[in-house]
Amino acid sequence: MVGRGSAAKAKSGGPPGVRIVVAGDRGSGKSSLIVTAATETFRANVPPLLPPTRLRDDLYPDRVPVTIIDTSSSVETRGILAEELKRADAVVLTYACDQPATLDRLSTFWLPELRRLEVRVPVIVVGCKLDLRDEQQPGSLEQVMSPIMQQFREIETCIECSAFSHIQIPEVFYYAQKAVLHPTGPLFDQEAQTLKPRCVRALKRIFILCDHDRDGALSDAELNDFQVKCFNAPLQPSEIVGVKRVVQEKLPEGVNDRGLTLTGFLFLHALFIEKGRLETTWTVLRKFGYNNDIRLSNDQLPSPIRRGPDQSVELTNEAVEFLRGIFFLFDIDGDGALRLPEIEDLFSTAPESPWSEAPYKDAAEKNALGGLSIDGFLSEWALMTLLDPIRCVEYLIYIGYTGDPSSAIRVTRRRRLDRKKQQSERNVFQCFVFGPKEAGKSALLNSFIGRYFSDVYTSTTDERYAVNVVDQLGGTKKTLVLREIPEDDGVRKLLSMKESLAACDIAVFVHDSSDESSWKRATELLLEVASHGEMTGYEVPCLIVAAKDDLDPHLTAIQDSTRVSQDMGVEAPIPISTKLGDFNSVFRRIVSAAEHPHLSIPETEAGRTRKQFHRLINRSLMVVSVGAAAAIVGLAAYRVYAARKNASS
Repeated sequence: MVGRGSAAKAKSGGPPGVRIVVAGDRGSGKSSLIVTAATETFRANVPPLLPPTRLRDDLYPDRVPVTIIDTSSSVETRGILAEELKRADAVVLTYACDQPATLDRLSTFWLPELRRLEVRVPVIVVGCKLDLRDEQQPGSLEQVMSPIMQQFREIETCIECSAFSHIQIPEVFYYAQKAVLHPTGPLFDQEAQTLKPRCVRALKRIFILCDHDRDGALSDAELNDFQVKCFNAPLQPSEIVGVKRVVQEKLPEGVNDRGLTLTGFLFLHALFIEKGRLETTWTVLRKFGYNNDIRLSNDQLPSPIRRGPDQSVELTNEAVEFLRGIFFLFDIDGDGALRLPEIEDLFSTAPESPWSEAPYKDAAEKNALGGLSIDGFLSEWALMTLLDPIRCVEYLIYIGYTGDPSSAIRVTRRRRLDRKKQQSERNVFQCFVFGPKEAGKSALLNSFIGRYFSDVYTSTTDERYAVNVVDQLGGTKKTLVLREIPEDDGVRKLLSMKESLAACDIAVFVHDSSDESSWKRATELLLEVASHGEMTGYEVPCLIVAAKDDLDPHLTAIQDSTRVSQDMGVEAPIPISTKLGDFNSVFRRIVSAAEHPHLSIPETEAGRTRKQFHRLINRSLMVVSVGAAAAIVGLAAYRVYAARKNASS
């Protein structure tokens, strides 16, 4: 048998059953292999295609149901074969040991076919009819299979068997089941002979959770609690002594006077895996809620959040206070900022740092040494909560949040209701930043997160975020998220979706105040956005920002922008100069406008006409209603009069 680790299909915890599909050339021994595994008896005559076959639950130690699916290799049933392969948890590919051509077909057809179908599950290559192989056939199994395994890394194990002679039949499906339930790939790097980084991070988190007294070592009592939680059985004192002795002999720093250290804990798991006891480490991981991707499984996280398009998600006060405590706990040097090593330490118990890539990378303000202040730190979390609330909760749990996961986030009130109440209760506002090229959008975002002005122009092709805390008058703090929308493709793509403005608390339109064409394009964008809001019912407050105020202004643009703002019912343009650092309280004004969602909503000519039409219709309906009511009253009065007249006569 030749083996290697590979990643299996991700499942949450132990799967309820394993579905193994057997495929291969005609006459390669598929059906005989299945029948012999199920009945422990060789049959000379077996049907060409077997129905789904269930192995005994007690055949293997995990007692997990195994269903084996036989397949036909005929061209006529190729579609059925493809569907079965796509539903597989593992695939057994067979070849006949007495027919070298069937072995060649593995690399020329079967394995490429699995890739073409995007079947990403462990593959067990099985040489059947071992009893018929020519003894003069050169080369061992390892020599024959090594080149194929190098080319096709999805092969987990290669094994030879004989249904006729009952050689290694149970082992075939044991290895297939084990590759699904206890895959090597996510845990261990076979070439480097080390635990993989994500596995180390998960085990470190588990170690910290079990280190109740936080002294950096698992005492005998803590080791015993860990054993009971994971394996439902206590450790005898002699067993604990034996475990620590094994670690200390191989790795002296793995044990100290307080107990088993993190280094020793990781060494033990590497040792289990090297000895083929992957089920030990997987049992531990699954007891602590991990799936086969070594991430928290869905049942550890809140259910999908039900909310309207114009509702957002924010951290609760409880979660914010937890994060404040975490910030100061990991600010080892006490400089009021978390630098990169401290952030890496913070996320060392998570699968990876969530802020190493867009949209979170470089989205918050950092100091000269690249450190995040407390406001920058909380801003990153606010952005992650806004864009991906479930992932945010997942990472809160990784770094030590022990409260109810659903208590960490809250859904805000619908913006339509905020507009009726003329006040928003939100703590985090999202601002879409529109504008033509070279208007100063990126400079506005850069200044918001404390970056120096640069005269070098770089076109923004993808959406970008900047987030920071804004101090309001009266001492309140709000978090503002600026989302830069690239011109043309970005705007077109955004406005092609009906609910695209539902997530927008306020829109800002930036133009170069020294360039008339820049203003004209900004006006067009304002009309497009305002029209889209009127048509969909997701109107948003809007502000106009006249950037580059340090340059000579274009008088026509100033006059036109003032007229347009008056005509559309929004504030006059706000002049700023990012080059001179003169921002005219623009960020505070953006937040203030977002807090009052009933104001600064632009009205287009078409929207105004539509409203007048609706008012006219409503007035007409009211007149008709009043007239109808009067007629009914008159008819009732006539009937009373007629009844009295008849009575008197």
